[in-house]
Amino acid sequence: MLVHQLVFKGAGDKIALIEKNRKFSYSQLQTKVTQFRDYLHAQGVRVGDNVALFAKNSANFIFSYMAITSLGGVVVPLNIMLTPREMSFILNDARVKHLVTDKELQLAQSDGLALLPVQLFIPKIHEELEQSQFPEAPPVSIQESDPCVILYTSGTTGRPKGALLSHSNLVSNAWGFSEMIQACADDNILCVLPMFHSFAWTCCVTTALFNGAAITIVESFLPKDVIATIRDQAVTVVAGVPAMYGFYASLAKPSDLTGVRLFISGGASLPLEIINIFYEKTQQRVVEGYGLSESSPAVSFNPLDATKPGSIGLPIPGVKVRIVDEQGKDLAPGEIGELIVQGPNMMSEYFGLPEESAEALRDGWLYTGDLAYKDEQGYLFIVDRKKDMVIVSGLNVYPREVEEVLYQYPDVKEAAVIGVPDKKRGEIVRAFVVINEGMTLNKRDLMRFLKSNLASYKMPREIIEIESLPKNATGKILKKELKTFSR
Repeated sequence: MLVHQLVFKGAGDKIALIEKNRKFSYSQLQTKVTQFRDYLHAQGVRVGDNVALFAKNSANFIFSYMAITSLGGVVVPLNIMLTPREMSFILNDARVKHLVTDKELQLAQSDGLALLPVQLFIPKIHEELEQSQFPEAPPVSIQESDPCVILYTSGTTGRPKGALLSHSNLVSNAWGFSEMIQACADDNILCVLPMFHSFAWTCCVTTALFNGAAITIVESFLPKDVIATIRDQAVTVVAGVPAMYGFYASLAKPSDLTGVRLFISGGASLPLEIINIFYEKTQQRVVEGYGLSESSPAVSFNPLDATKPGSIGLPIPGVKVRIVDEQGKDLAPGEIGELIVQGPNMMSEYFGLPEESAEALRDGWLYTGDLAYKDEQGYLFIVDRKKDMVIVSGLNVYPREVEEVLYQYPDVKEAAVIGVPDKKRGEIVRAFVVINEGMTLNKRDLMRFLKSNLASYKMPREIIEIESLPKNATGKILKKELKTFSR
């Protein structure tokens, strides 16, 4: 099956999309995609073209994405928080000629663009479709193995890289994830995560469409508004990042969330303290999974009837995982090594980067760069990013372990730990903390608390209080920015 064919999975009169005060049935969704398809073909979009898409969460994002792929085009979703310079790099790298956008972007060749793409303004598309009918776009031959999307990584370790994913990568991932969450046509899945990111696109959009379910679209995360939407629209599945669950726990009444059968967390590690606070408030559990853009993105998820808090669960159907050492040798349960992944959801390459592709894809396995271990039952536990590990006097310190302890201190709202160079020890641990509103940080008391819970070499040598942690669109803390922090 091809990605755009998912819009035909639901019954014609069944609601597919809920957006503010508007609703679209599956038949209306199909009509909109066809209209956008005809329009984009008239503007010159052809098989094999890389077409950028810049839009907030909306039905228009879905119409545009599906129309592009139905023409044999390859979607290049753009993070709406990027600067013109950052966007220009991606547009150049992907050799984009057309840009579908919900607002006119101020791009210039001074930003490094070799060629200015033709901007196709979504409000204008609607306006022109109302005024005239465009010629029917011809059918095109598309294979399941053909490229569907190029997902650019955040570039935290250098220049952004574009993970090239096929139709079969995305559809197989929607199937595997559907099996794990027991998705069905009666579900109404909340999409408040940004659609330009693979977490939202697969776990909220394509998973819902694969099952003929509904998608409730929310443009941005305003906690009280989102809670009201969950209640009023009878949402059954909520997907979010850890920070969102902190807001739900503090602001939602249990009655607001009683219609939800499943809360999903991903995008970043979920601190156990947030899991516990959320459960105490709502008597409902948050189920954690794991993925990365290069794997479409879902790799693992906790079985709904056998969830282990703190674990990212078991591989989803069709996916295999291993924990290996530096030589690629499999490690025993409990031993920490790199998590590597194999399955139908794996990217084919980093677009235009053969050396980086060969480094990430070895002997049919994707090397994730994440450190993890398995328990005796095969459940996976992420320890940290391989590149984030801190080595203090030759001893390994995993920042997540220190962060988990920091989260247990009552006054700490958020925490992040990095390593910084040190002449004596090689590296030392530095902690950044955000304090709960109305509280004052007592560093001496916090250090006493840490000393009672951590070995001396794991202790932060510095604790820095900041107003907020830098994050990307999915809530992942940008530790690269913390490494350049100056007081």
